[in-house]
Amino acid sequence: MIRYAFSTLRFRKGGFVGAFLALLCAAALITACGTLLVTGLTGKIKTERYAAAPIMVAGDQNVHSVKVKEKHGKKKVKRKAKPLDERVWLSADLTAKVGAVPGVKAAVPELDFPACVVTGKGQIVSGPDGKASWGHSWKSAPLTPFKLVAGTAPEAADQVVLDRALASRTGLKAGDRVTVQSTGAPTTYRVSGIAAPAQGDLREQSSLFFSEDEAERLSGRAHQVAVIGVIPDQGVDPSELRSSISRALAGTTAQVHGADDRGAVEFLGASKARVQLISMGGAIAAVSLLVAVLVVVGTFALSIQQRYRELALLRAIAATPRQIRGLIGREAAIIGLVAGGVGAVAGLPIAVWLHGRFVDFGTIPDALGLTLSPYPMLAALVVTVLGAWAAARLSARRVAQIRPAEALSEAATETRPFVARRLVAGAIFLVVGVVLLFVLSILHTEPASAPVTYLCVIMLSTAVALLGPVIARAGIAALSTPLRLSRISGYLAMANSRTNLRRFSGALTPLTLLVGMTCTIIFVQSTLGHASQSQARAGNLANYTLASSGPGVPGPAADKVRELSGVSTVTEVVRSTVRVGLDKFQIQGVTPEGLSKTVDPGVVSGSLNGLGHNGVAVSKVAEGIVGGVGSKVKVTMGDGTRVQLTVVAVYDRGLGFGDLTMAHDLVAAHVDNPLSSAVLVKTDRTKPELAKAVAGYPGVQVLDGDQVDSLRADQQQSDAAVNFVAMGLIIAFTAIAVVNTLAMSTTGRTREFALLRLVGTTRLQVLRMLRLESLAVVLLAVVIGTLIAVATLTAFAIGMTGSAAPYLSAFTYTGIVAVAACLALAATMISARVSLAGRPADLIGARE
Repeated sequence: MIRYAFSTLRFRKGGFVGAFLALLCAAALITACGTLLVTGLTGKIKTERYAAAPIMVAGDQNVHSVKVKEKHGKKKVKRKAKPLDERVWLSADLTAKVGAVPGVKAAVPELDFPACVVTGKGQIVSGPDGKASWGHSWKSAPLTPFKLVAGTAPEAADQVVLDRALASRTGLKAGDRVTVQSTGAPTTYRVSGIAAPAQGDLREQSSLFFSEDEAERLSGRAHQVAVIGVIPDQGVDPSELRSSISRALAGTTAQVHGADDRGAVEFLGASKARVQLISMGGAIAAVSLLVAVLVVVGTFALSIQQRYRELALLRAIAATPRQIRGLIGREAAIIGLVAGGVGAVAGLPIAVWLHGRFVDFGTIPDALGLTLSPYPMLAALVVTVLGAWAAARLSARRVAQIRPAEALSEAATETRPFVARRLVAGAIFLVVGVVLLFVLSILHTEPASAPVTYLCVIMLSTAVALLGPVIARAGIAALSTPLRLSRISGYLAMANSRTNLRRFSGALTPLTLLVGMTCTIIFVQSTLGHASQSQARAGNLANYTLASSGPGVPGPAADKVRELSGVSTVTEVVRSTVRVGLDKFQIQGVTPEGLSKTVDPGVVSGSLNGLGHNGVAVSKVAEGIVGGVGSKVKVTMGDGTRVQLTVVAVYDRGLGFGDLTMAHDLVAAHVDNPLSSAVLVKTDRTKPELAKAVAGYPGVQVLDGDQVDSLRADQQQSDAAVNFVAMGLIIAFTAIAVVNTLAMSTTGRTREFALLRLVGTTRLQVLRMLRLESLAVVLLAVVIGTLIAVATLTAFAIGMTGSAAPYLSAFTYTGIVAVAACLALAATMISARVSLAGRPADLIGARE
């Protein structure tokens, strides 16, 4: 059978092109997503600032949970850990403890805090390519190491050393005066020197160095250090020294990291990005795999349908069902092997492109390089071969099982479009889809609802594929009246569609999936973004908002506005994340005084008046985990500090204001950047008057309501772009499947077209017939795909926003439908013109 399989592939290359393309795209997607997943799991984060310190001591950046379960007399300990987003600081006393360990040449304490140079024109200068700019104590310069190339080290509180790249970009030199925006009011310093790293300028950040006392003041962390870098004595084995330091720090929360882990210690965002890549890569791979299964099964089913005459003849000459299944399985395995190999290689540039796009969006830093591994390619190859074999065997069950006499009669005409097992399977998938819709409607967090959302679309689309002949017959019956308006071509289109329901439903499935999946991917983001923006707009009672183009709005700027007559309330807002147990929540810290005049989060119970240093207000979503009014809750702040708070209010505008709201000073004391992300102002003053008051604070702007909405919309669009790029690959794959399926379906009808032309139908009438058939498929697919998307989006909106009204854009929807229609018509008509190119008399006797 293997020789016959190769012979079939050699003589029927055109019939297998569609299956080859579908498998190739599936393998490419699996490789690309798998590479992202491997990068998240094993990717190395390159260090910059700590290049000279092979050992780093840092705080424990995780929240831990230990659960002990006893079952049948045996204890089972289950440990879990979740990362924190802010830096966990250490006691400065540990520096001396580490320095006392034998073999340690120097224990160098490090301080990190935001610090940006301000130009003479009042512009805030960020790091290279818009990246971070950090302040440090000059004492930590040996960690890189930084060496002075001009001037002297900073000794007084008004002195600063700039890194060489930053000095070059700003045109500053030793002896110049420079304004720096750090954690307080803008301050003028004298540039005492210029320093450069020994291994070349930094690419991921800019560095400003202050005197030891000034750095501690700016960090706001008295008697604490961010990390401790260890420089060993000459000839000391770093691994042995690391073990010695770990023993010396036993009983503390400090963790000792080796050379390979320095990047993760330096770039906390990179560690968070690894988690995002794992979840994103896994989610895209899972959805891609399910879509690929649906597409590949449909492609093989169409391919086998077009070979029905050949396979029926084999059955008629005594080929057994096992031999038929073996033949088709071997053919598919060969195609899968070739397509999988090519697709696995093609997936690598896709992975590189995805990684680059995520870096551009700021989702992951440059420091987290793409990890190329053979395992995703091997996985793609294995999955493609096994998937092709399984899809082909599944599609061949019908033709392999029927009796030889029936095989030839069914090859001539489709006598049994409805198979009981297929209909039962379709009903099961429909029920599963409906159940998932219900589950989706009770999920209130995006990480939980996102995978279920796409799973709903796939389950319902699978039901459409299995129930296709039933849906096709009902759809054709409904369209029979408009089709009859075209007397000849319309009649032929209706008769062809009604006679071959499987072919019609085979074209219907990928188009339905394309419309349903595209609408869901796009409108999920718009629904969530619109709800968030609507809640924030409705709850913002302030006349104006102070925002900054730099690291944030300093507290003195807010105080300056408070001093103005006619200003009733100024509310500073700082944002972070916390954990309650292992559950993560977005929080905002707000000034409690006069809060009801600037913010209305939609309180449904309790009052914001009790929002003091030990109070917390929670959203209705968080209430189920944190507890209602009066509940005591233990919260782990972003830097690992644990506090106990009392719930004083519950509100329903969580999408617009975060899940938890605390006092500003409480949150600001536990974040890396204590500057306010926004300052809300309730006043009778005009915008120019407020702008004049904050004119001495570089980067601070006064925004009205429309400007705030525009800024928020831009941010949401930027966040959504990441999902669009990731899920856009699935849309592209589905679009290719649409073109592939329709092209296969059309080119397989060459003899049918020749026969029509021989009995008197003109070439133009045949093309018009195909155009009407395509429009009928498109119309039915758009209706069903839209119903699937609307049902899914409604369930999503109920769970996430509390409203059964998803936000849909008529313009975007029209574009989706237009693209789907153009793809279908182009694939059909181009293939038809190729099929009609020869003489009918020659084509009628040609090999299928």
